[in-house]
Amino acid sequence: MEYRILKIHIADRIAVVTISRPAALNALNSDFFNELNHFLDDLEPREDVKVLVITGEGKAFVAGADIAEMVHMNSEEGFNFSTKGQRTFDRLEQFGIPVIAAVNGYALGGGCELAMACDFRIASKLAKFGQPEMNLGMIPGYAATQRLSRLTGLGNALYLILTADTITADDALRIGLVQKVTEPEMLMEEVMKLATKIAGNGSQAVPTSKRIIRAGIAMNFQDASELEAVEFGKQFNHEATKEGMKAFLEKRKPDW
Repeated sequence: MEYRILKIHIADRIAVVTISRPAALNALNSDFFNELNHFLDDLEPREDVKVLVITGEGKAFVAGADIAEMVHMNSEEGFNFSTKGQRTFDRLEQFGIPVIAAVNGYALGGGCELAMACDFRIASKLAKFGQPEMNLGMIPGYAATQRLSRLTGLGNALYLILTADTITADDALRIGLVQKVTEPEMLMEEVMKLATKIAGNGSQAVPTSKRIIRAGIAMNFQDASELEAVEFGKQFNHEATKEGMKAFLEKRKPDW
């Protein structure tokens, strides 16, 4: 597939996807979802890629969904546009490797929802976050009503969605929406350091941990703890686990 919106770079076990519609502030349209799903189809079976990074080109991460595409939709078309986005973001959330959002600028509406579907978010000090759909007489469509409260708490989610306020990266850090804020010129360097650190763990423990953390959110504590115990036991079947423990005892780095 020829990518017109996504720029793809893969090296050193890390895939970087840059959303490139700068003239539209990287607004999400149907073509974006088609391209991202195609890329995830290609990436899924690859064993040489351990971390996925998503960022935006220009002054926006993603400034929202493409209103020019939405304005003439009827109810059925709106439902389909919403579910297409939700299913794509669900794929990111459940994807087999960690996904990091490098939020370089505006992350509004669908952009904030895209960032929330990633496993964690590193933001430039210039980044802005919000769910401004109320200003359009709309509600969020890509599961912000659900993810935002799970990440930041009920009060913060209600405040951001009902007021349509835009908040700074520092405020996003304060409420737990992002995990780290950097100087703008240091954003990708910091993100790549984190990605390299995660990718350097050559065992299956990273994707397994992501999977059971994500699964456990939807389970009661006892069932989620049991799932952890089951997966903990399975690790002893892997040579990488044995190598990791042996290396620790021998005071050396593991040879993954």
